[in-house]
Amino acid sequence: MPDRAPHATSTTERGAFCTARCDCGWRGPARRARSQARTDAERHLAEAEAGSGGDGNGSGRPLE
Repeated sequence: MPDRAPHATSTTERGAFCTARCDCGWRGPARRARSQARTDAERHLAEAEAGSGGDGNGSGRPLE
């Protein structure tokens, strides 16, 4: 759909932590394990494809 932001994920590292990010503005939690950050990104992509109306933070919890 042209009205939706594209979903292209990447991971970034800052010190001992790795964070998954998406071009749509989504950002996962900081993780010590790169593999877990990649899993967060994969989960975000799957939810975006399914069209889930989640809260957008990928944690299942509301933003504070």
